[in-house]
Amino acid sequence: MHIVIIGNGITGVTCARFIRKLSDHQITIISAESKYFYSRTALMYIYMGHLTLKHTQPYENGFWKKNRIDLVQAYVSAVNTTGKILQLDNGKTISYDKLVIATGSKSNKFGWKGQDLPGVQGLYNLQDLQLLEENSQNAKHAVIVGGGLIGIELAEMLVTRNIGVTLLAREKLFWDNVLPAEEAQLVSNHIKEHHIDLRLSTELKEVVADDNGRAKAVITNKGDTIPCQIVGLTAGVSPNIGFLEGSGIETARGVSVNHYLETNIPDVYAAGDCAHFKEPLPGRRPIEQVWYTGQRQGATVAYNICGQKQKYNPRLWFNSAKFLDIEYQTYGMVWNKLQEGEDQFYWEHPDGRICLKVVFDKATMQVNGLNTFGFRMRHDVCEQWLLEKRDLAYFMSHLAAANFDPEFYEAHEKSIVAAYNQQFPNAKVQLKSKKSLMGMIFKK
Repeated sequence: MHIVIIGNGITGVTCARFIRKLSDHQITIISAESKYFYSRTALMYIYMGHLTLKHTQPYENGFWKKNRIDLVQAYVSAVNTTGKILQLDNGKTISYDKLVIATGSKSNKFGWKGQDLPGVQGLYNLQDLQLLEENSQNAKHAVIVGGGLIGIELAEMLVTRNIGVTLLAREKLFWDNVLPAEEAQLVSNHIKEHHIDLRLSTELKEVVADDNGRAKAVITNKGDTIPCQIVGLTAGVSPNIGFLEGSGIETARGVSVNHYLETNIPDVYAAGDCAHFKEPLPGRRPIEQVWYTGQRQGATVAYNICGQKQKYNPRLWFNSAKFLDIEYQTYGMVWNKLQEGEDQFYWEHPDGRICLKVVFDKATMQVNGLNTFGFRMRHDVCEQWLLEKRDLAYFMSHLAAANFDPEFYEAHEKSIVAAYNQQFPNAKVQLKSKKSLMGMIFKK
């Protein structure tokens, strides 16, 4: 049986690895982006000189041959599901028995005038990184459109090259369509501290060209003209599924799939950023564009293809990111606004760069999720407590067990528990010492 996987990101490669573990089937991965898999989340560190491309490749080049995974560098231009044939942009065709669509995302464009001018680009793949190197030559100022994770990464990258940055965000606070107000305010303040010109409640209206047809400025919806040599379009991403037109494969925002990641066409699956669940799991979004979920979906498809049928069963929701100098993790579900029946505990360090948000059920005090900014907590411990449905008082009294910061870092547990006891005087707790919790910390 010949299994063809379109896309060599974390989802496609994980799928191929698991198929090889489970079977002796013929496997082909098709991707025009790069010959070998690399960590997409490390693109910014290549630009900043912290890593080389080779450093971001977790497998030696010989891994693919050793595991009998064929690599084809090309774009798929059309899919014939009746004949099970893929048309490539180089004129060749590839037949398949089972097909996995793992094509990820592409940067959003919303029809702005001048959005395709030279000097205007997104930041999603290796080609975007190479284009940014070209666009950075002699650039003095950049305008980034979009207040999300890719936008702040691009801003940090450009600042390290001494390129001035204006960041346009249509939200009232940075990323407040995802972050609760307190955290969004903290991040907004931090961005401004780095001398980034953050303009909130502001949208792109037009990119203006110079006499050579290259971007020279942007005009905002407020009528401001901002001179620049780079325009970064980072207003989110969308599933990369344009090549499926006419294939008969059902799509919504992404490729429509059931809980087995099957499409409406037999022997065709979709996973990762491009998969759109017809019936989202409780408390989850229909498209989950996160590294961890893509990896798990890729493995699920592999099991289903190899006859060990199973539904996609995601782990507890987790995500992590970095806002310049501030690290961020979220465990469980923390929405930007409290849901019905929820309440919250919030603590912020006086320096305005460190905070903890815990969201819990009002009736039971059971913790639903938490956000951390500026300090680290142990993933396995937080996940265990959430799965065990621990209440807020348990979290507070056992905080030392979750501390993942190095020993010489400032510990915040005492301040956090003091704030908790002040906010919840009828349910005061005493912080257990780290020494008394050593068994819990290292039991795994």
